Amino acid sequence: MKRKFSLQKLLQSNFTLTFIAILFAFLVGGIFLQCIGINPFTAYGKLLQSAFSTAKSMSYCVVYGTPLIFTGLSVAFSFRTGVFNIGAEGQFVVGSMAACVVGILVPAPSVILIPLCFLAAAAAGALWGVVVGVLKTKWGINEVLSMIMFNWIAFYLSNYIVSIPAIHSEGTAEATKNVSDAARILLPQSLREGLNLASTSNWGILLAGIFAILIYMIIEKTTLGYELKAVGFNRHAAEYGGINTSRAMLTALCISGALAGIGGAVQVLGMGQRISVFAGQEGYGFDGIVVALIGGSNPIGVFVAGIFYGALKYAGSKLNLIGAPSEVIKIITGTVVFFIAISHVFKIVKKRKAGK
Repeated sequence: MKRKFSLQKLLQSNFTLTFIAILFAFLVGGIFLQCIGINPFTAYGKLLQSAFSTAKSMSYCVVYGTPLIFTGLSVAFSFRTGVFNIGAEGQFVVGSMAACVVGILVPAPSVILIPLCFLAAAAAGALWGVVVGVLKTKWGINEVLSMIMFNWIAFYLSNYIVSIPAIHSEGTAEATKNVSDAARILLPQSLREGLNLASTSNWGILLAGIFAILIYMIIEKTTLGYELKAVGFNRHAAEYGGINTSRAMLTALCISGALAGIGGAVQVLGMGQRISVFAGQEGYGFDGIVVALIGGSNPIGVFVAGIFYGALKYAGSKLNLIGAPSEVIKIITGTVVFFIAISHVFKIVKKRKAGK
């Protein structure tokens, strides 16, 4: 009986459900590839080879995944506190913009400039989150609608700042100047060359690991985390228990926005070097929602999910070498989200039936 209960508990765990969702997603992707005349095994073989065949390819997966870990942590943290942060995209943009501006304009050595860039990014992202929180708590304005609008405000604000003469590239490119070398967070060149790593390999992954552990500790081991989770479980009960729910929401959105902003700084200082004029949303914040769902809103799970999604994005860009569309990766990730969402619906329905 005990063994049966353990097996049932394992089958119903978030990890098992996510694993099954990923398997089904690759099955759906395989059916799509077969329908357009491409052997799924060949395509998936290319996917694995592109991601894991060399140290350089694996390091590219890490580089692609690191900003997604931060946006995933941002969304996951807000999920755990009962707030759906669809505004991580805008927070990421203003964070990257703040880090880029500081990295261009401030003449300082690395030991000062790099922390300053990250602080500016965190402050910009936190501000972008808190403003939405104030609109919600003071005037009851729906936070999802506000966040969507703030995503577009960040989008056009970034394009405006790119055009400022002191920031704009001196060439013909519609982009900012490159951040100064003192602001870069690249691994030492000797280490990148010696280990045959990607040219953009940087310290961001170490920072992501630190923040994943830090957010886990905040949520699971602190009074603040208890209060935020209580608000997420039942806002009215938490308020009845003496928790200031408005302050909790503002705190959650502040921390969530800061995480997304830091992700933007990692992308600029570690990989991009500059910000180009946007033709459309880049999608880092929206991809963070996928990462948070795959990671089960657990900070450690989000860290692993971010690397997994980064590997898909990098390796998926190589599928065109065998004539397969790279869009199959979007089909796979979309299907993963769909099955994870469906599994949670079934769990809720089952709990309600058990309650009756």
